[in-house]
Order: sequence, then C-alpha cells, then structure tokens
Amino acid sequence: MADKYFQRKEAEELLPFIGHCLEEARTFKQRVEELEMELARAVARVMVLGGSIPPLEDLSGKKAAREKSTARLQEEINRIHETGCVVKDVDEGLVDFLSLREGKEVYLCWKLGEERIGYWHGIEEGFTGRKPLDEPPPEPSDHKPSRVQ
Repeated sequence: MADKYFQRKEAEELLPFIGHCLEEARTFKQRVEELEMELARAVARVMVLGGSIPPLEDLSGKKAAREKSTARLQEEINRIHETGCVVKDVDEGLVDFLSLREGKEVYLCWKLGEERIGYWHGIEEGFTGRKPLDEPPPEPSDHKPSRVQ
C-alpha cells in the first residue's frame, strides 16, 4: 500500500497547478525536439558534404539551448510529481492520481483540457481502460456460478 491516496476533490484542487506545469513541460519538450532536429540536420549536412561543418558557435548554442530546455522540462515534471501524482504522457497531458476504490489501488485519470477528474482505471490498465468515476461500481453477485457437468 502507498503512503498517499488521493480523494477526487483533493486531486481536482491540484488541476490548475498541474495544468500549468503540463503546458510549460509541453513547451519545453517541443523546443527540445526542434533543437534535436536542427542538430541532426547539421550532422547530416556534415556527413553528406564530407566534413563541411556549420559554425561551431551555432552548434554549441543549440546544444546549450537543448540542455537548458531539457532541464526545464524535467523541472516541470518534477513539480508535478512532488504533488504525489504521476505524469503518464506529456504530449497527451495525461496524469494519474493514486486512489482507493473499494479497497483496491486504482488511478484517478485526468487529461489536460478536462474540467474535472471524471475517470479511473486499474493500476495495470492505461488510458484505454478508463471507466467513468460517477458510474457506481458493480454490485457483488449473490449467487454462485453453477457448476457445469
């Protein structure tokens, strides 16, 4: 069992903060990807042109910018993790909050852009296994399955 479980209300109170951090993380991730593409193009030019190297200041500046954006991306993800929830996908804006449902560990599931937390899924399930939170859990069956002979 975990040290911290979220109630829906408590998790929803964090959504403005988490949403802001996710937006920032997405911006930094996009910048890292752009810089990596630019650096890859520069390497490809060197390979094709047989050693024609772009200005070193340009390359080192892009590498430094990539490292800075990577660090900022990680900082934003860490800020979210410090709340106790888990970032599942920065691009999609998916965040899970560990919770208990009928005594079992589950994740409350939220996607950036949703007004509130409306779904949950089992620990081993992912986004595709989301179920509506407001749907009551299935009633335990009173009858035992009959044995087939």
